[in-house]
Amino acid sequence: MLYYTGLFLLVIAVSLDGLGVGITYGMRKIKVPLAALMIIMLCSGIIVLLSMIIGHTLSSFISPEMTQMLGGGILVFLGLFSLYNIIRPEKEGAESSQNILTTVLATPDKADLDRSGIISPGEALLLGAALALDAFGAGIAASMIGYAAALTAALIACMSGLFLYSGMKLGLFLSRNKKLQKMTFLPPVLLITLGVTNML
Repeated sequence: MLYYTGLFLLVIAVSLDGLGVGITYGMRKIKVPLAALMIIMLCSGIIVLLSMIIGHTLSSFISPEMTQMLGGGILVFLGLFSLYNIIRPEKEGAESSQNILTTVLATPDKADLDRSGIISPGEALLLGAALALDAFGAGIAASMIGYAAALTAALIACMSGLFLYSGMKLGLFLSRNKKLQKMTFLPPVLLITLGVTNML
């Protein structure tokens, strides 16, 4: 039971960014066609699967105890890094000096590069990579902790698509809800909690 609870929390932690992006899209009336949504989900699943294969390979050279510690440590680091990105003050004018990929990775909600109001397949690839960035490190950690690669990748792919779609539907209704901003702290807190739990 604890195994599946931890897996469920991990999947939510690395997929929840999609909810925030979806809500932003909903408020801005940016549409994500089914084809683009499938591309985003596929990106998430593939990146997580590859990262878990890497994690499994690394685990074969490390003792089970060290693997647990390392996997938990990676989750804590990812959580702290995400937390830092949330609380650090935004630098004015920084965006103008960034290239397209860096901009999308830093702020996934800006993936609509041509401002057409519709996420194209090419933009979906960039958005999928941005949303799966945290999932890459989490995938390595999850593999070291002992979660099944195929199941974890499939769940994260499905959850990322579900959160993004749900976020777009909720965007209009939550556009004036300031309490929503507090949700940005949930993914890093979950990652840190899971990491500490697995290190104990």
